[in-house]
Amino acid sequence: MPKCPKCQKEVYFAERVSSLGKDWHRPCLKCEKCNKTLSAGSHAEHEGKPYCHNPCYSALYGPGGFGRGGAESYTYK
Repeated sequence: MPKCPKCQKEVYFAERVSSLGKDWHRPCLKCEKCNKTLSAGSHAEHEGKPYCHNPCYSALYGPGGFGRGGAESYTYK
């Protein structure tokens, strides 16, 4: 029986959601930053952890300055 990567409890077939190559409980598949419940396949991933596309993943790992003002706030890395 596979174990949920978030809570480490067994995931039964009826409650299983597959995402990032693992089986999760539906309530355990949440954004690492804001805790928003995510749908399988409709989220971003960084180092094996799920994130909502917008705003969390974009703000954390997108281009510097994303969503924080005009073009003058952009930082080149």
